[in-house]
Amino acid sequence: MFIDLKSSMSENPENSTSIEDLDYSIPSQDYSDFPTLCDKEQNRIFRRWFMPLCYTIICLLGVAGNLLVIATVFYFKRLKNMTDVYLLNLSFADLLFSFSLPFWAANSMADWVLGLFLCKAMHTVYKVSFYSSMFLLSLISIDRYFAIAKAVSTHGLRSKAVFLSKLSSTASWVIAVICSFPEMVYTNINNNTCSPFSNTSDHLRVGFQSSQIVLGFFVPLLIMGFCYSCIIQTLCHARSFERNKAIKVILTIVVVFLGSQVPYNIVLFWTTIVLGEGGTDNCRYDNSLLFATDITQYVAFLRCCLNPFVYAFIGIKFRHDVLKLLKDFGCMSQERFYRYTCNRRRSSAGFDTETTNSFAPKSFNPLTKELTMD
Repeated sequence: MFIDLKSSMSENPENSTSIEDLDYSIPSQDYSDFPTLCDKEQNRIFRRWFMPLCYTIICLLGVAGNLLVIATVFYFKRLKNMTDVYLLNLSFADLLFSFSLPFWAANSMADWVLGLFLCKAMHTVYKVSFYSSMFLLSLISIDRYFAIAKAVSTHGLRSKAVFLSKLSSTASWVIAVICSFPEMVYTNINNNTCSPFSNTSDHLRVGFQSSQIVLGFFVPLLIMGFCYSCIIQTLCHARSFERNKAIKVILTIVVVFLGSQVPYNIVLFWTTIVLGEGGTDNCRYDNSLLFATDITQYVAFLRCCLNPFVYAFIGIKFRHDVLKLLKDFGCMSQERFYRYTCNRRRSSAGFDTETTNSFAPKSFNPLTKELTMD
């Protein structure tokens, strides 16, 4: 067979092709045209070493502060008005999130080995806590708005205040759980990392992130902005120097909310736009977004340890109860307790917060627009 093939090739030289005649000059694919994988090693190192430390600090402060608020409320049976009910639920929401932070730290340090159930639970707890906190902060501002700016028209409803606050708090938790359903469904383990929406389409992820920005930031921001603006206008017409203290407390609440939530929501909004446009091919730009997301998310997480100080401990009466609780449990000497409370009573006379109202005066007369001292 080989002989016949050789003879046929020799008999028909015009149909034969020698090794030397083969053309190897056909242009091959230029592999430099393919996009290279984006190196995110620096981001992984940052998450592995920096983020666990941040999560640990927030966890310790959040657990200590919120447990102290909860213990004070139950020890002194302070559930006598709407604000107390909201503060208690807010502390439970922040405490719930604080307990999930060790799992966030574990997810940042190494591969996720705790299974799919805990993976889904970690992100679901975060979203339930996030939405419930934002809703409760809105309810606190609404309660203060009606208590100060609309004190006359809503005076008849104050007898039902505790019932209404418990009902609205329950509704906040239910809505928060409903808003967290996407995390329950779409959180998965991808490349040994627990992450939400890792296997979903970009359009679906854009929709979920957009709803979080609207429901978890813009709506509470509008409610708080309107309520506190009206409260400040009402207090500005009051004839007493105590109004300045009340306005400073309101400004503190607004600044803490904006400082902790605005940076993260700006980054989240921008990443949503980039994702909606199909992502980016710029590796440096992508890494910058990841760094910005990690840092601003850490700042947003600070809310769970700042809320007790902004909404509870800033109230003189509540702070007095906290110190009394520490004294009763042997964490503070009786001499130090009386020395501290006497000094605070002299420096802040007339600005009591019996109802845990952090920025209402002790006695506000809506008819005369006058702040009085009992």
